[in-house]
Amino acid sequence: MKSRKLILTIVGAVFVGVIVGLVLSSNMSWTNVGLANDTSQRQTVLGSTNAPLNNNIDVAALDNAFVQVAREIKPSVVTITSAKIIKYRRMNPFSDFFQDDFFRRFFQVPDDQQRNRGQDQEEQEFRQQGLGSGVIVSQDGYIITNNHVIKDADEITVLTIDNKEYTAEIVGTDAKTDVAVIKIDANNLPAIRLGDSDKVQVGQWVLAIGNPFSAELEHTVTHGIVSAKGRSSFQLAEYEDFIQTDAAINPGNSGGALVNLRGELIGINTAIISGGGRGNVGIGFAIPVNMARHVMEMLIEKGHVERGWLGVMIQGIDDDMAKALNLESAEGALVAQVMDDSPAKKAGIKIEDVIIEVDGKKVEGPSRLSLMVASMQPDSNVKLKLIRDGEEKIVTVKLGEHPDTEQKVAEQPKSTEKIGIRVEDLTSSTRKEYGYEEDDGVLVTYVKNGSIAYREGIRAGDLIKAINKEKISSVNEFDKVIKSIKEDDIVFMRLKKGTDHYYVSFKMPGEK
Repeated sequence: MKSRKLILTIVGAVFVGVIVGLVLSSNMSWTNVGLANDTSQRQTVLGSTNAPLNNNIDVAALDNAFVQVAREIKPSVVTITSAKIIKYRRMNPFSDFFQDDFFRRFFQVPDDQQRNRGQDQEEQEFRQQGLGSGVIVSQDGYIITNNHVIKDADEITVLTIDNKEYTAEIVGTDAKTDVAVIKIDANNLPAIRLGDSDKVQVGQWVLAIGNPFSAELEHTVTHGIVSAKGRSSFQLAEYEDFIQTDAAINPGNSGGALVNLRGELIGINTAIISGGGRGNVGIGFAIPVNMARHVMEMLIEKGHVERGWLGVMIQGIDDDMAKALNLESAEGALVAQVMDDSPAKKAGIKIEDVIIEVDGKKVEGPSRLSLMVASMQPDSNVKLKLIRDGEEKIVTVKLGEHPDTEQKVAEQPKSTEKIGIRVEDLTSSTRKEYGYEEDDGVLVTYVKNGSIAYREGIRAGDLIKAINKEKISSVNEFDKVIKSIKEDDIVFMRLKKGTDHYYVSFKMPGEK
């Protein structure tokens, strides 16, 4: 019995000791707190490496998401280098000396041997190079970029992530949105997935991929968030609806990809506010992918962009104006002028009408209304909700085609494609732009790199005035003459470049 009591006493003492030990160690923080425990009573010391993590964030998963997106998207982004050949004449420094009367008399130089002053000017070429980025949008070689990246380029080269180099051709450009589409001769390319920029939310994570400053920094990946949507009035393009981001974008990033964490393209990086040229300061802009996709599809399908036209001059509304017009808010677009014979005029829209909705979609201001109408097809019917004299009205308008819609490029004959050029009729604007006000001919708008026309020195902006001594004054005349020339026949062209005339001759190439 005594031994049994002794054992019970010892066990009891051990149990009491354990309980006391647990209480003491708990009060003195000798035990670790499990992640499942209540952390509401814990205090975190600033700068402590033992600060608890937010239990709702899987850091490893987030880290992996960035890595996976960057790995997936980088092959879809390409480096674009462009070159523009600028020709100029350099004066011979001894020209005036050789033309001097004393010199000619002293050395008895006959007048018929007198050198032409124009020939004393040596023609020089200067290659103006540019750098940008692009995004592969189809496996068969279509690439979307910015118009300003390839504008006026004579040569466009695309470098893919596997260091393959391609010569690109321009499919179409749209200066009004700063979107351009080029194409390379390749297949099975890693095309990016297009997202829906209308669903983009302020605050969501994004990655920007491109080539800042140098081709040696190709496929640089930066990250940030969507800072704002619907930014406009920066005069970067006629139609602006930018996504603002603080992901680092720098010169050379133009035309690159802005993607979400699902690896979807949501924007085409376009511009930055640089703060006096100091580089990125966290304010960058991207064209929403929905706008870029609409322009891209039209350029591929039609070669130009068709835009709807309402035919009104509109302006914004401030608080005082809203009170004067008996409006509940300053939203909408005020009609300041209605064009004669315009769709708006025919539909009965009047000055001082305030347009607040287009097909049920809210109009926040004049820039939004312009974008909405321009994105619609000519001849489509739209319902406008407007306020007139304090009352809401619904007006149905059949849109027209915007007068400034870029001229459709005339279909070129196969023989023209063999030469490697595209031509257009002269217009009042192109006559003034190139200085051909008093000339007849057809304007060269495109020259394919490496083509026979390119090798002969023909460039965009040159004017073709005659072919085989037949005067050319229209695209129809050009087509008729060029179609009549058979393979291996001589093509003799008279052209004008600025104020200078010149000739080229070559054999008509055969079918490729």
